[in-house]
Amino acid sequence: MTIDHVDLARVDLNLLVALDALLAERSVTRAAARIGLGQSAMSSTLARLRRLFDDELLTRSPEGMRPTPRALALAEPLRTALRQVQALVRREEAFDPATVARQFTISLPDSTEVLLGPRLLAYLRAEAPGVRLLLRGFDRATMLDDLDTDRIDLAIALSPEGQLHHKTRLLYRDSYVCLFDKAQVGLEPPISLDDYLRFPHVLTSLRGTAHGVVDDALAERGLGRTLAVTTPRFLAVPFLVRGAPVITTMHARLARFFASALGLTVSPVPVPLAEVAVSMVWHASYDDDPAHRWLRQVLIRLAGETQEAESL
Repeated sequence: MTIDHVDLARVDLNLLVALDALLAERSVTRAAARIGLGQSAMSSTLARLRRLFDDELLTRSPEGMRPTPRALALAEPLRTALRQVQALVRREEAFDPATVARQFTISLPDSTEVLLGPRLLAYLRAEAPGVRLLLRGFDRATMLDDLDTDRIDLAIALSPEGQLHHKTRLLYRDSYVCLFDKAQVGLEPPISLDDYLRFPHVLTSLRGTAHGVVDDALAERGLGRTLAVTTPRFLAVPFLVRGAPVITTMHARLARFFASALGLTVSPVPVPLAEVAVSMVWHASYDDDPAHRWLRQVLIRLAGETQEAESL
């Protein structure tokens, strides 16, 4: 497409910056604070944007400001264009982890935080003391929207499914094992399918549903199990297991960590379960951001080192 310089010169780029903030925050007050404007100035800017696009863009609702269909269609190409402009005008400097000052917001389940968090924190304090982490609980329902609106920089999830502008990279694969307290259940590994079904189970469900991959595998064989408790927190599970005659089925890396720390026992699962893939997902516009790329490389390396240490 040929650029119409005369027509484009009439558009104030600051209006597009303001629109991006408004679509991300969905609040005039918060958007104004985000880009350093007063609330009245942002209200005037919104009025100019409505005239420019001949659309209301944001309308009031009981939940706050709601984007119109036109605004939703503009959000992603606008964000991509602004990041391209930013990359164009930003002076490229050599990236030095030792001197960079930046905060990264990462969404991840507490299981991954337990496995990778300590190594990541130790590495950052030694190699990049100016990097700060804001860790958030994982929510699959909002993950992609949080990436698109810059609420998070990176997410770690099981087999994430994004759109074309979302990038993923495998961190590690994991299998399943059983975890239990021998003193509570009186079993030695490997446990039989009959014993597996004889005891009630603890299920970790990030989605809040009392159904998991084990239930699917058992249903294929016309079997079922009894659930004693369902929790969204992996960190609670070993303490539940240690306190009652129950069994849980969880990712092997985490189960072995808990078994070593709390004197619990692991056993192969007596029903076939597929491996799981734990991956990073991020917005494609951060592909070439030096600090973001560096963080991804660090996570990949630390995930590999953790896996090697566990295999020794």
